[in-house]
Amino acid sequence: MTLLVPWLLFPLVLAVLALGCARLLERVVGRQLPGALPLPVGLATLTVVAGFTTLSPRTADLTVPTLVGLGIFGLGLNRRRALAGFDWRAGAGALAAFLAVGAPVIASGKATFSGYVKLDDSATFLALTDRTLEHGRDLHGLAPSSYEATLAVNLAHGYPTGSLLPLGVGARLVGTDPAWLLQPYLAFLAAMLALVLYVLASGVGRSPWMHALVAGIAAQPALLYGFAQWGGVKELYAAPAVALVAATFLWAREGIRTALVPAMAAAALMLAASVGAALWLLPAAGILLLRRPTRGVAATALALALGLPALVASAQFLRGDNRLSFASTDELGNLLAPLSPLQILGIWPSTDFRLKPELPGLTAGLLGLAIVAAVLGLLWAWRHRAQPLLVYVTSCCTGAAVVVSLDSPWLAAKALAVAAPAFTLLALVGATSIARAGRRATGLALGAAVAGGVLCSNALAFTDPNLAPHDRLTELESIGARFAGDGPTLMTEYQPYGVRHFLRSLDAEGASELRVRPVPLRDGELAAKGESPDLDALEPEAVLVYRTLVLERDPRWSRPPAAYALAWRGRYYEVWQRRLAPTVLVHLSLGDDADPSARAPCDSVLELATRARRSAGLLAARRPPGGEETSVLYFTPSRARMLCGRRFDWLEVVRA
Repeated sequence: MTLLVPWLLFPLVLAVLALGCARLLERVVGRQLPGALPLPVGLATLTVVAGFTTLSPRTADLTVPTLVGLGIFGLGLNRRRALAGFDWRAGAGALAAFLAVGAPVIASGKATFSGYVKLDDSATFLALTDRTLEHGRDLHGLAPSSYEATLAVNLAHGYPTGSLLPLGVGARLVGTDPAWLLQPYLAFLAAMLALVLYVLASGVGRSPWMHALVAGIAAQPALLYGFAQWGGVKELYAAPAVALVAATFLWAREGIRTALVPAMAAAALMLAASVGAALWLLPAAGILLLRRPTRGVAATALALALGLPALVASAQFLRGDNRLSFASTDELGNLLAPLSPLQILGIWPSTDFRLKPELPGLTAGLLGLAIVAAVLGLLWAWRHRAQPLLVYVTSCCTGAAVVVSLDSPWLAAKALAVAAPAFTLLALVGATSIARAGRRATGLALGAAVAGGVLCSNALAFTDPNLAPHDRLTELESIGARFAGDGPTLMTEYQPYGVRHFLRSLDAEGASELRVRPVPLRDGELAAKGESPDLDALEPEAVLVYRTLVLERDPRWSRPPAAYALAWRGRYYEVWQRRLAPTVLVHLSLGDDADPSARAPCDSVLELATRARRSAGLLAARRPPGGEETSVLYFTPSRARMLCGRRFDWLEVVRA
């Protein structure tokens, strides 16, 4: 697959759809949006509408046609001025953020995504995306599989899916698997953040191009950039949603109809972050209720009405046991240790945001300058009564402070990432205000230090993107299409993207993944998450439950039991399918992790021969030296001595 569809067609289709929804919303409220906001507001509208259609399995399939219809209708109402008023300088800042987040994948020349297995949550996100747009949160009709187990743990218990809905809609429209669109979608969200930050930075300087530069850099603070390279969809969606609430905050004070715009942004945030959204919305709601009580109540009521799907999901979440999964103050998730709160400033020069900076002294200096610049930015915003910017910073301070102080280090890391753009923006605003006040050299030097710290941090993260193996996953995608319905299926390789997403039509389970059927090892234990046990290490009875085996093509692995025949072989994987075969009474594994074959001990052979005299015979899997084309040979009990001392993968006593 070329980069054309994921990196050009997909964002273009999503942008056109968002623009159509925004133009329709403008007609409803009777006022045109600022030039940089139609796309972010349209994306929020798209999310809210999809949230309602996916509430029920009966209407989930109507999501895409409904949104396409709304988009076309909105563009049709404004066909002569669909792009009227769009600020192309804001677009330049958004493009810079888009390319920065997508750079590791774009540079590879392949349609793939970063953060492969560093954070396997993206495999879960793909599973949720697949199911939600087809059946909402309903799991009826799903056969036992890792896909079903993943959905049962998350979707059925109210996991917020708002951030995934635009990805699924765009994937349907361009006819591409969402796995190849994941990184372009994250880059698109970074672009939406840059557009909103452009509006919040307006008024700092006289040059709109300076606003675009500030917004483009502020949209990629090191911590948020790190989550983007991990597949952090919720963080990348929540960041522009929080900013959008602040950027449209004043609209709620100008009339009931115009309050629909910030209410839409608040509802989108609720759909993406569930109950946690309240922490980020309280400052804006509180200020509005104090200054304009009537309109504040109306805006709050609108937000709650539009966020009804989020409230329903939150009720499910609070009733489920998983609400406490990350409540422990010791829960690190995928972190190595709790993050430093200083990472909220957007500067952290390290190849991995979980590690300490490469140059501690330089980092300390840059963070000190960022703090000074942020204080200057706050003073400027207070002096010039830049209410949207102040609301944005207050929302981020409130949300991050509460989560960091009360929740687990893993949730705290997410909160810091969502809040980081506010402090990066504040620091750049402070540097710009100094330059505008007459100290041009000082302001430029301060701005260059902050911007340089952010960009250098991201350049280091760029060196270790851990890209997903496109060719291997594409082969799994083709297996999923070729053998659809031939389940249940077992994968012994730890491959969450296979069992949770690409092989979902085969009812696949992983030996060391989420599963419904137990697949015990021979010692009775279960393989730990992340392990890839050899097929011979598993109980034969547990393996024979599966009709299909999808196995990594590797000469180190043992041949499947005689009940399976090779059905397909690719470059990376083999597909074996169970056929009518003799009943296996005893299965003797030979070899070890280094070599799947070994010499058959004569005493074991004679013991099996004795057992075979009461049944039908012996089967032996023989692998030629240095080869992988293992063959299965049949021996009668009288000829069993021929097996002594010869190399085999396994021996079986069978009954015809």
